[in-house]
Amino acid sequence: MRSKFDEQLDLLNKELITMGAFCENAIELSANALTKGKPELADTVFHLSAQIAEKEREIENRCLKLLLQQQPVAKDLRMVSSALKMVTDMARIGDQSADIAEIITLANIRSTDSTQVIYDMSVAVIKMVTDSIDAFVKKDMQMAKAVIDYDDVVDSFFDKVKKMLIDLFSKPETDGEYAIDLLMIAKYFERIGDHAVNIAKWVLFSITGTHMED
Repeated sequence: MRSKFDEQLDLLNKELITMGAFCENAIELSANALTKGKPELADTVFHLSAQIAEKEREIENRCLKLLLQQQPVAKDLRMVSSALKMVTDMARIGDQSADIAEIITLANIRSTDSTQVIYDMSVAVIKMVTDSIDAFVKKDMQMAKAVIDYDDVVDSFFDKVKKMLIDLFSKPETDGEYAIDLLMIAKYFERIGDHAVNIAKWVLFSITGTHMED
């Protein structure tokens, strides 16, 4: 019975890794659409967002079957329940990547210093998402804590973007709608970082049984 449960947990981990890869690709493509002036990449992001939503349902079904059929002990129960929480945040990452892609599709985004900072911000966000999922699979508390700390890097990028856009607004020739679009994109990346933090907190819960906000 135990070997069967371990086998199911391994499959769960693989599905989480796959869903995480979808999230990483969606973030990267939306960032490339921004900096490279290729709004057509947004179509791929929309497709990935749908795949992420489908994977969320598959993982939820697997988790519920594990809970109902295997009667896991406390530690295993924490792992499965944490996975259920994590996929919710991962699904929101897919949604927000699609939101970024939608703005890029509708707006005439051109490459500027601000878009480069936002791209650098996206790279930091991808690292957070990747490491948070790796931390769950490896049961690595230090990696999870590092993800939480690394959110300061993403926040500093967001602050830098805000300052640059404030300077942009001070110029009379500035397209206000364009600046607001960039601010919204940066805000979505900042929120994705927050979701990675949430995932990392559930990793810690799966190991310790205590949530950081308890």
